[in-house]
Amino acid sequence: MSKKIHNNYLNTSLVLTASYCSSPSVKGQNISCSHFSRMSFSSSSLSPSFGIMFDIDGVIVRGKTVLPSAPEAFKLLVDRQTRDWRIPTIFVTNAGNTLRIEKAEQLSNWLNVKVTEEQVVMAHSPLKMFTEYHNKHVLVMGQGPVGQIAHSLGFTKVTTMDQLRHTFPSLDSCDHKRRRAAPCSFNTYFPMIEAVVMFGEPVRWETSLQLLIDVLLTDGHPSTAPTSIPNPHIPILACNMDLQWMAEAIMPRFGHGAFLLCVENLYKKVTGQDLVYTALVGKPSEITYRHGEHVLQGVARQLGKSVSTIYCVGDNVCTDIFGANLYHRYLQVRRQNKAVSSNSRCIDRLVGQGVGLSGAEECHSVLVNTGVFSKDDFGCPPTLEHSPRDFLPVESSFKEPFLSTENVLEAVTSILRRENYD
Repeated sequence: MSKKIHNNYLNTSLVLTASYCSSPSVKGQNISCSHFSRMSFSSSSLSPSFGIMFDIDGVIVRGKTVLPSAPEAFKLLVDRQTRDWRIPTIFVTNAGNTLRIEKAEQLSNWLNVKVTEEQVVMAHSPLKMFTEYHNKHVLVMGQGPVGQIAHSLGFTKVTTMDQLRHTFPSLDSCDHKRRRAAPCSFNTYFPMIEAVVMFGEPVRWETSLQLLIDVLLTDGHPSTAPTSIPNPHIPILACNMDLQWMAEAIMPRFGHGAFLLCVENLYKKVTGQDLVYTALVGKPSEITYRHGEHVLQGVARQLGKSVSTIYCVGDNVCTDIFGANLYHRYLQVRRQNKAVSSNSRCIDRLVGQGVGLSGAEECHSVLVNTGVFSKDDFGCPPTLEHSPRDFLPVESSFKEPFLSTENVLEAVTSILRRENYD
């Protein structure tokens, strides 16, 4: 599988690079880049060699409430007169319940700057690279238009959890008021599920937990009881590993990472075996930061330069800070031509070794105090033990941010000051 995915990744990288820019731009050359044709950039003679990746929830907004410092922070990243971007900027979120274009429109309204979908990386965005699964019949889970999201990523044969529940109504027996009177007579003709794609936490956890375990136990077709436990079970591609996230509530709320924890423990209790992810994408996975760098480098080319230093601004120590520090370590190790630890979420395991680097040399984590992390919350100090099982154990130093700031405005001003950029 690794060789095939490796080839897929290389092909996708070429496509991404071609779509961003047909050739690197330098002074005196025309830039050919239709993929970013709707984006506006400042014509400032000073082209930065750094770029910024912003988390959204807890950094820019809390739920649907825009944080006071956010609009002012982004004024510093665009030209005062033209409102064109002057710093390569993208938004990398672990949310997976909407399309990129919808998230871009939200950001534009929140920040009073023009944000395009090409500047947005969702938790599920890297799944575009997993073309091996695009023609398989997949069960998709999460909130929002999950079927539409799956098709936008390249999946062609999609069944949602609601569709599965209607096909096998007797399996969903927690809420009796929702149960249909009779099962579907065509359920034996239901095409076998070949993989599971988890975009984010569902609305009714009990339904999704039950039916997901049923699908895994029956090797993709929950029409008859299993005679043995499949080993290995069908592939699982999971996005968004946030144990908690920050909305309007005074305390963090459970995220998809909490749902994954339930799935892992239930599967272990029922089967006596460990649930194994084929891939974990979204922050803190290095492959998400790698995909984010592709997007950021495409934006930077519009300014006539590539990004050598990446700053990642976030509010969650276990995803934003941990992930940026992991990617910084990855960049350093790969540039020294050393082998990288091969875990289930690692780039080298998923796409193979020998993938060329995109140009970044450093990736620095920047922590804000407006979301999951709060310096005043003495009762719950940040711990990487909240990270997904496949990332443990980890070095405790990976929870330490490169910069600590009060809010996103202070984060931006600190970055500009450090880069001597006016």
